[in-house]
Amino acid sequence: MADADAPVDLMNRDPNDLNGHLQVTFQDILAEPEHAHSADCVWINSYKCYTCSKNLCYKILTYLCGIIVAFCWGCEFALIAFNHVWIATPGFKACEIDLICCKRYYSTCLHCVLDPCCEAFGLLFSVFKKD
Repeated sequence: MADADAPVDLMNRDPNDLNGHLQVTFQDILAEPEHAHSADCVWINSYKCYTCSKNLCYKILTYLCGIIVAFCWGCEFALIAFNHVWIATPGFKACEIDLICCKRYYSTCLHCVLDPCCEAFGLLFSVFKKD
């Protein structure tokens, strides 16, 4: 669990660009075409209202739910890791070992049926020679 001891980068909180697609600034959401402008005071105050309400709502939601949601996601990924380590990987390995005999049987049957046919067709077509 070395991740818990690593320092948290408070400046770059998305170093792997996981949420680069999330564009929620005023200019990304609202835009007026060239010949349909509202009054300047409406546009300026709309910008301030949008930005303030977005930031305030986001902060309130993170204060109320952020830690709980982070805890839930931590548990979810711990369960996924546990499942892979203790259930899925050993299960796949057991299945792989169990199916080796089926693979050999299937391979033998295919060789018994297809090898003579392929050999016969090879001999048949070897008679035709290009001049």
